[in-house]
Amino acid sequence: MILRILILCLVLFVVELYAYQALRTVVKSKYFLVSYLVISALLLAFIVYSFTQFDRSVGQTGQSMRATGLLLLVYIPKIILTLVLFGEDIFRIGFGSINHFAKFNDSVDFLASRRKFVSQVGLGIAAVPFLSLLYGVTMGKYNYKVIKQRIFFPDLPDAFDGLTITHISDVHSGSFDNPDKINYAIDLINEQNSDLILFTGDIVNTDAKEMHPWIDTFKRIKEHKYGKYSVLGNHDYGEYVTWPSEAAKEKNFQDIKNLHRQIDFKLMLNEHAFIENGTDKIALVGVENWGVKFKKAGDLQKASDGLSKEDFKILMSHDPSHWDAEINNHEKNFHLTLSGHTHGMQFGIEIPGVIKWSPIQYVYKQWAGLYENLGRYVYVNRGFGFHAYSGRVGIMPEITVIELKKGLNVA
Repeated sequence: MILRILILCLVLFVVELYAYQALRTVVKSKYFLVSYLVISALLLAFIVYSFTQFDRSVGQTGQSMRATGLLLLVYIPKIILTLVLFGEDIFRIGFGSINHFAKFNDSVDFLASRRKFVSQVGLGIAAVPFLSLLYGVTMGKYNYKVIKQRIFFPDLPDAFDGLTITHISDVHSGSFDNPDKINYAIDLINEQNSDLILFTGDIVNTDAKEMHPWIDTFKRIKEHKYGKYSVLGNHDYGEYVTWPSEAAKEKNFQDIKNLHRQIDFKLMLNEHAFIENGTDKIALVGVENWGVKFKKAGDLQKASDGLSKEDFKILMSHDPSHWDAEINNHEKNFHLTLSGHTHGMQFGIEIPGVIKWSPIQYVYKQWAGLYENLGRYVYVNRGFGFHAYSGRVGIMPEITVIELKKGLNVA
């Protein structure tokens, strides 16, 4: 532990040293440089203090989220700046070594002066993540996007051709800090006028009490023709904090399950229900959380007991890793799976038709949007809320509207 702290301190010292060198090369004002050093010291002190105050019996708080956001905002740009200047130092040392041993020019110092142009380039590059992260914590986290997706199924029951589903996931109500923005998002949900609304888990970060200030807000989600259904996510089990007793943990879990009833959603716990239109019907299946790297409470066999391969099925499963592990080759043929969980890491680049990238793709094969395997689909919602980092950069909070169509996909 002590060794890790020493290594971290050394890394921070190097990063701060390079950042200061870049500024000193470009800016000559001593007042500015001294001010920079003082502000940097104060920010680092706040970040360190905030993390030392983290209490596992409480979990994430507003202060810990602010500290995380500040850590990223301050040090990601500085790390990038360090890499640029470190690259220049490799060049300077290489050039100096060649000159020293070849003796091309004895009047040239072994280590050439740092070039102002390189520092300016480094500062310019570092400004991009700084401004992006600043946007993420001030505006991006509530920049809700309605994403519409049409999916074709040849065996969709005729009566459900054109069925619309609003899909939300990962509310994380304990992170909210702006009632007006949440009310705006609820209005967006209602404006979609979908036939069915499905919520795929993580109503809180940890504690049921986090949702209490928002119950009336989420009760404003209007009734939908075929109902309002939900499942649990990994954060709904209270496993990321230390509880005073198992009884307290279990009470919190029961309270979290009760939250779904309080906001007028039917919570599905490894079970299924049918939605019907005339003589046609669709099976709606909901499992508890099941993740390759997280809690495996979901029981797909129990949830689908009594269903046949021919029944058209929509499955709600919070963690998309469940799809590859159990769902997409399951003998009962789950036509459409809806998931969330990844948040798209709340960081990435998305330009439709051009690029779709996030670091989370190296952990989850299905991490945002629609994926298909032999006519079976999974849609991964990018999340309604945010967690840990109180912002979103490039991957915006999502309200999905899925339309089911009968026929073959000709796209």
